[in-house]
Amino acid sequence: MDNDRDRPTQVRAGEELDLTRLEPFLRKHLPDAAHPLVVEQYPSGHSNLTYLLHMGDCEIVLRRPPFGSKVKSAHDMSREYRVLSKLHRAYPLAPQVLLYADDESILGSPFYLMQPIHGIIIRRDPPRGLPFTEATARRLSESFVDNLAKLHALDYGAIGLGELGKPQGYVERQVHGWVDRYYGSQTHDLAEVKYLATWMRDHLPEASGASLIHNDYKYDNVVLASDDVTRIIGVLDWEMATIGDPLADLGTALAYWVDPKDPEELQRIRWCPSTYPGSMTRAQIVERYASKTGRDVSQIAFYLVLARFKLAVIVQQIYFRYHQGLTKDERFRSMPDAVHCLLEAALDCAERAAI
Repeated sequence: MDNDRDRPTQVRAGEELDLTRLEPFLRKHLPDAAHPLVVEQYPSGHSNLTYLLHMGDCEIVLRRPPFGSKVKSAHDMSREYRVLSKLHRAYPLAPQVLLYADDESILGSPFYLMQPIHGIIIRRDPPRGLPFTEATARRLSESFVDNLAKLHALDYGAIGLGELGKPQGYVERQVHGWVDRYYGSQTHDLAEVKYLATWMRDHLPEASGASLIHNDYKYDNVVLASDDVTRIIGVLDWEMATIGDPLADLGTALAYWVDPKDPEELQRIRWCPSTYPGSMTRAQIVERYASKTGRDVSQIAFYLVLARFKLAVIVQQIYFRYHQGLTKDERFRSMPDAVHCLLEAALDCAERAAI
């Protein structure tokens, strides 16, 4: 089967690591790795940068912030490392971290090392050669929802993550924070932003509880078993994890989920094969989540509005780095179209009060 792993490739121009400093650091902490250091980069991420380091048979993943980012709170390597160092024991699907380095003289920023999780990652479409039947699509949808429900059921206090976030007033802070982040990275004048900011402030729901939330839960952040793509063996990219309203996490998953009947503009930025026959719809995802958790999901439209707005802001922040010349990654050139599409989808959800 082709592309059965999310394979790393050549490091992008402008995102190279200083091997003259990195290799001695690795040899100090990994004395058994005797072979020369070879570095590749995982090509698909848009936020924190992820590299695969080879030293003979030894493979290690390195995570560092993007070059040129001014949003330091979104790329706190020490925080992500602390979360994973505690979470892995209670939730083995989280990566096992190995080492954190705060010495910026090595790579120009903090970074951490972790064990790789080898498997299949599904992005916009299933990998070529992977049988993706209706039954497979359905079971994967179910596993995706059930795993989110399992994550939200964790006793975060017992894990040692009780101080990770402040659940009281979480949603209100999210609304204000993401609106501010948009204006901090604004490059275009979009009328939808002002309307949505007002709408969200006027429709704040009652909190639905507090859970450990991933905050970017989507298909390409889960690793699937090579022998059964309906079985999740890993969950990646915990940089935005916190203690907050679990329905905000569900809303984020829904924001990435495009239904077959959605407008063509939304279809063009589809992130995963959610339109393939057998996949559950957003409404079915919400229904299954409610049945697994017992939570009241009657206000889920608000959470989808917030999630689409948040996703639009994240894309805008990424584009802003490109607009300012802080990255040469040409994938970012067309991102204003995606920002506008997400804002339009959020506006439609707000006006119809439906997902």
